[in-house]
Amino acid sequence: MTSHQTSQTMKPATAAKKLGVYLAATPAEFREGVVSRAELNAFQADPPEWLRELRRNGPHPRPVVAAKLGVSISGLARNGVTEALTTEQIEELKREEPEWLRRERATQAEVRQEAARLKKLREEKAEAREEARPRS
Repeated sequence: MTSHQTSQTMKPATAAKKLGVYLAATPAEFREGVVSRAELNAFQADPPEWLRELRRNGPHPRPVVAAKLGVSISGLARNGVTEALTTEQIEELKREEPEWLRRERATQAEVRQEAARLKKLREEKAEAREEARPRS
């Protein structure tokens, strides 16, 4: 018997998320169809012009906006940024650097420091357990 392998497909929203683009800004044929794993791989390996343009100028989904601004998605929401932003809008926010952005960046830096501290602590505990383990 031979096994028949079906093509794995995903909804356009899932594919857009994996590609890091805002679904509403993608072409209609992308939004209205399904995307196979092979198509997704092709988009990643050799992006069409519309995908390159979206990645370059946006509008960008909130996770991308948050990363470009150096804040969390929650930080965006706390400060009323709930819509996709273009690269130009993101750059303008960076230039203006409003108080909320400075505050959220500081919060994000603290979160990263705490995560690094906890990771180091876990690693040290694991090493101590390994050293304390009897050798045979």
